[in-house]
Amino acid sequence: MVIHFNVDGHLACGHKGQNLSASRELNRVKCRSCRNTDAYKEARKEQRNAARRVTRQAKATHHAVNWRAEWTDRLTAMAGLQRLPRGFAHQSFV
Repeated sequence: MVIHFNVDGHLACGHKGQNLSASRELNRVKCRSCRNTDAYKEARKEQRNAARRVTRQAKATHHAVNWRAEWTDRLTAMAGLQRLPRGFAHQSFV
């Protein structure tokens, strides 16, 4: 059975009928006419960009928050008297 793309209560490809199945989930749409419409392509683009935005924000917060603690742990794990970088007040050696 072909599943159409539903946009504001209407099918994107323009087909009409009571027994046609439709979905807002982009991965379930099988109708080639619906997949070739501007509405479907725009929705697909928005979904893809939203996913990229989420992964980019997750990476940015992970590295931005923990870099100082990770650097301190790395220097602490090194053997010998290793100097800490500037900005660590009152800690000349680890």
